Amino acid sequence: MIERLAQVAGRDVPRETYDKLEAYAALLREESKQQNLVSASTLEQLWERHLLDSAQLVRFEPHKGASWVDIGSGAGLPGIVVACVVDGPVTLVEPRRLRAEFLHKAAESLRLSVTIIGAKVQRAHGKYDVITARAVMALPQLLEISAHLSTRKSLWLLPKGRSAERELAAAQQAWQGTFHVERSVTDAESLIVVGTGVRAR
Repeated sequence: MIERLAQVAGRDVPRETYDKLEAYAALLREESKQQNLVSASTLEQLWERHLLDSAQLVRFEPHKGASWVDIGSGAGLPGIVVACVVDGPVTLVEPRRLRAEFLHKAAESLRLSVTIIGAKVQRAHGKYDVITARAVMALPQLLEISAHLSTRKSLWLLPKGRSAERELAAAQQAWQGTFHVERSVTDAESLIVVGTGVRAR
C-alpha cells in the first residue's frame, strides 16, 4: 500500500507517514461507531475510497511548503491526509461541533501541527496557496463563500465526482479564472476541478 500511496501522491512517502495514515484510518473506523463520518458502505475500502483519493491531491502541490486550507473538512478528508504528507501549514475548516472535536482528537493523536477552525468558512481569515473541499456543496456556492481565502495565485483542488463538468459550467457564469478538469487516479469515473486566478466576473 505504501507504494500505491507514493504513486497517487506523486512523491516518495516515508514509512512514518504511512504509519500515521494507518493510525488515522483506525481512528476513523473507531469514531465511525459514534458518528457518521464516512458512508458505512465505504469503511471496508477506506484506503482506496478515502485516504488514497485524498492523497492524490498532493501531486498538484504548487511548491514545497505551500499553505493549504480544507473547507468542510468533516472527517479530515482530504485535510488530515494532506497534513500527513506535505510539509507546509494545513488549516481545517469544519463548522459541525462533533466533527471538529474529532479533528482535534485526530490531530493530537497523530501529532499533526494543523490549525482547526470550528466555524463556517465565511468566518475564516487568511490567504492560502491551495484550497480544497471534498463533497461539500455545489461549485458556484462553494466559490462564493470561500473566495475571500484566495489570491489570484491560489490553486483550487476540488474533487467533484461525475458532476465536475456540469458544476464548472454553472460556476463559470459568475466566476472566471483558468480551470480544467483532471481525472481521478483512484476512481476512473471521478473528476477533480483544478482552478487558478479564480475571481468573480
